[in-house]
Amino acid sequence: MRLAHARDLPLPRYATAGSAGLDLVAANGADIEILPGGRLAVPCGIAIALPEGYEAQVRPRSGLALNHGVTVLNAPGTIDSDYRGEVKAILVNFGNAPFRIARGAKIAQLVITRHERAELVEASELPDSARGQGGFGSTGLTSTSVS
Repeated sequence: MRLAHARDLPLPRYATAGSAGLDLVAANGADIEILPGGRLAVPCGIAIALPEGYEAQVRPRSGLALNHGVTVLNAPGTIDSDYRGEVKAILVNFGNAPFRIARGAKIAQLVITRHERAELVEASELPDSARGQGGFGSTGLTSTSVS
């Protein structure tokens, strides 16, 4: 659903036939600025209803991240199937300069994906695995060749 304050903005769309994400645009009333180190929830002017078993993920745009240091802070931000509020992108500026967002600017992408719902079963112990409890870099920093 396109919200009233975004009637003049395009609906999210795929930029190319091979795009995985729909482009989200800023639905701010006027230009806004995110200072270095700052963060802001930027309205996208839409609300969605997804079927149960699906989620929408708000993800960064690679060009904004590389060229300006601007990314989605909680990437990916999950929009649950029962959420009916406005889609927003929580952006953070890790760059060195203020970042200006004009109305209608492409600010993030929306990937819609299926997910499973887990049924948790409490256990007193877990089965062994090759990795065991190793984590946080325990597999090393370099890749090994397979012959």
